[in-house]
Amino acid sequence: MIFIGSLQQLGRAFMLPMIVLPGAAIFLSLSKLPWAYIGLPGMEGYLIAASETIFTFLPYIFALGISLGLTGNALAAGMAALVGMFIYSGITGTAAVPIEPTVLIGTLIGIIAGVSHERFKSLRLPEYIQFFGGPRFVPLFVSVVSLLFSIAMFNVAPYLQKMLVELGEIVASGGGFGVFLYGFVHRILVVFGLHHLVSHVFWFQIGGYETASGAMVYGDLPRFFAGDPTAGVFMAGLYPTMMFALPAIALAIIHEAREDLKPKIRKTFLYAALASFLTGVTEPVEFAFLFVAPYLYVVHAILSGIIMWVTYELGIRHGFSFSAGAIDFVINEHLATRGWLIIPIGIVVGFIYYFLFRWAIGRFRIPTPGREEGSQLDEWAGDIPYRAPLILQAIGGKQNIVKMESCITRLRLKVSNDKLLDINALRNLGAAGVIKLGGGQVQVVFGTYSELIREEMIKTIHRDQAQVLFHSPMQGRMIPLDEVPDPIFAGKLVGQGVAFIPEKGELVSPVKGKVIHIYPTMHAIGLLTPEGLEVLLHIGIDTSRLAGKAYFNALVKEGDEVTPGMMLIKFDLQRVRKESKSLATPMVITNSDLVHSWRFAPFKAVKKGQSSVLSVVLKERNGGGETQ
Repeated sequence: MIFIGSLQQLGRAFMLPMIVLPGAAIFLSLSKLPWAYIGLPGMEGYLIAASETIFTFLPYIFALGISLGLTGNALAAGMAALVGMFIYSGITGTAAVPIEPTVLIGTLIGIIAGVSHERFKSLRLPEYIQFFGGPRFVPLFVSVVSLLFSIAMFNVAPYLQKMLVELGEIVASGGGFGVFLYGFVHRILVVFGLHHLVSHVFWFQIGGYETASGAMVYGDLPRFFAGDPTAGVFMAGLYPTMMFALPAIALAIIHEAREDLKPKIRKTFLYAALASFLTGVTEPVEFAFLFVAPYLYVVHAILSGIIMWVTYELGIRHGFSFSAGAIDFVINEHLATRGWLIIPIGIVVGFIYYFLFRWAIGRFRIPTPGREEGSQLDEWAGDIPYRAPLILQAIGGKQNIVKMESCITRLRLKVSNDKLLDINALRNLGAAGVIKLGGGQVQVVFGTYSELIREEMIKTIHRDQAQVLFHSPMQGRMIPLDEVPDPIFAGKLVGQGVAFIPEKGELVSPVKGKVIHIYPTMHAIGLLTPEGLEVLLHIGIDTSRLAGKAYFNALVKEGDEVTPGMMLIKFDLQRVRKESKSLATPMVITNSDLVHSWRFAPFKAVKKGQSSVLSVVLKERNGGGETQ
């Protein structure tokens, strides 16, 4: 599993250089416009040159991008990768028949530079040559490795290029079944974030095509844009899945949601469907049913493979620069073969997926978002700065984070202890799923907000503000304080905070601190945190008249030290419900004047001791926590 964790980091690194490809596709598409009619006859040539330049230097882009992706954007690694590519090109270019660098070579040198940086970034040399130690040693080391590698490749490269062409012919001989296997494996690997690895081989390495200028290009994607009529086999079949199948699943989830939750679910999943249709970003929809019905995801993967097989047999050849969404479909249609057939195929696929998923969700009572309280994904882009500290707490705090990166749809973390992750809290904070890959490697799927979340978490860590993080004091549902049926608490006359509707007769400590007061009837308890916050927990409304252990039984006494999750009071839930005005249990800070800002988690179902339900930043006091 540690090996898989390393592979998913490499898979993320592959995404960085691919972000330049949409530019090449757009330039090539725009070059087809009648520029001469608007007085710009030279624009067509400029656009074609810009597109071809990106593909010409694609090996260098991959070397640089992969080295940066593997090292968290370390400049020394990026420079080492470029130097390595220049050395390779310089040496192999002196051959009788010049050897052109390929994406495969760029990938290898990028990996060498990235791994070398992680190995030598802390290297200590004797003091008189320490200037060349640490990160500065990396370009020197990679230069030497690239020199030896280039000399070896001088004789090997022609055979390697021939092998790539022959490998493409072997793959092509597999016919439709080979394409089906690719489609099935691709969707399965999406779960682990490893699909970029298998795609990279098919899209950028297998198969060769000689252009009109005599240059060789390799891989399904570059060959497609170079004009190879046989290219696009491993891309065309993804269009019906991303443009039609996933949006159909989103509609099925909306229509199977409870009526009271349907408005919120409709908004969330219409956005998710639109993202899949336009850009090919599918994880927000796929992770909505992956964890609750993994067998349904396997069916989805099989259907995806079948769709690719069908497009292959119908002779459809289409490609994309980023992903198989409608934007790429339109931009690249002029290069496609029978690409228009994707639309009717997609419509049929959409109907099949819609009725299949509606039937499965209803028949097997699959708890997809909107089927039960607290299961829905949230649309909360504007709330990210306020959620970030709570997400950080749910991950186990900054001390639990060894490395934090993000890709298009997920946070990719390496943590010291993955047992400290509060998965339920992360899901309540908007995560579609949490995947543990072993070795501390964890992925948290937040959809297209992942990069913004990472940035806000980094800001939170760097601010190092004095803040107090609260856990849930009971199992049940968290509600805003103004919904408590008591004017004193709802009016925040006692203090600011939140409230809970309990499902079990157990009250636990939400914070680390000390018990400073227990009411004689034991229906309420006061805690003091190390930061000086006074926290009042009041079980039910109008419960002060319910005396005796038949109702409440405190398991701590004044002066006791408590930690989050420690049992404070047990109570008879049914008797308290019957003989009180309400079970609403406020958790308020009675000296709220010490608080600078408040951050609340979504008001929904929570578990006892669950982290990240409330976070407060303290005012600066005597050089204390920095204010926002």
